[in-house]
Amino acid sequence: MVTPAARRQAVAHVCAAHDVSERRACTTLSIDRSTIRYRSRRPDDDSVRQRIRELAAIRRRFGYRRLHFLLSKEGLKMNQKRFRRLYREEGLAVRKRGGRKRALGMRAPLGLPSRPNERWSLDFVSDSLTGGRRFRILAIVDDCTRECLALVADTSLSGARVARELDGVIARRRAKPRICVSDNGTELTSMAILKWSKATSVDWHYIQPGKPQQNAFVESFNGRLRDELLNETLFSTLGEARELLMAWRDDYNRVRPHSALANRTPEEFRDHHQALVATTGSGQDFNPGLSP
Repeated sequence: MVTPAARRQAVAHVCAAHDVSERRACTTLSIDRSTIRYRSRRPDDDSVRQRIRELAAIRRRFGYRRLHFLLSKEGLKMNQKRFRRLYREEGLAVRKRGGRKRALGMRAPLGLPSRPNERWSLDFVSDSLTGGRRFRILAIVDDCTRECLALVADTSLSGARVARELDGVIARRRAKPRICVSDNGTELTSMAILKWSKATSVDWHYIQPGKPQQNAFVESFNGRLRDELLNETLFSTLGEARELLMAWRDDYNRVRPHSALANRTPEEFRDHHQALVATTGSGQDFNPGLSP
């Protein structure tokens, strides 16, 4: 128990587990009671954090030193050590640029989506035909409703093709996402995606390399797709694969219950959310697992 936070946690555990007073727990663990009773007087940094995020979004290649200098010119009174702590807690470290131009996306980490079409996730799944020819599947998922918006199968899926498929989904749903999330694959970091993101005013967030858990919604979907269809089915032709993927997607959205949505289907959840918004005027704090 090195840090004060660890000591407070230890005292709280002893008090709860052994039903003893705080004084006795502190005496047993040799911890000063002032450590347990201390309350931080640190001022609220919410406004500063918000301004740091806004400036980092504009100045993508600026580190904490330059951002600190710019905010100092705006009147911020804060030493560099404390500013660096806030900068790191917001996850705004500048990513190293590769050898060629590619889309960089947003720097700040994401929260959970609270409404349909707020965030879409994209990823690729690979499989093969019975003849041994490989093909890829582009999966697009709405992170709030868990709907599968598209399953595009082909032997080659370029960045331009991904942009066209996104335009098709937007046309069918008559709504575009606020942000898209993907890994750092070549197709998804291409100039075609960068141009599409700028033309449609849709933000793009790239997860950190080697951390697929940051794109957990579509990774979970990929696991279900592979377990329930790809590993259970032999595809003779690409056309057959497309037909079966379309049928499975329809079943996934309309029939298959989803445990994270209180055993409702994604379409039932979306309709319920829309009805809730129409009734209350807001679905901002909608919890899919707790709503009736």
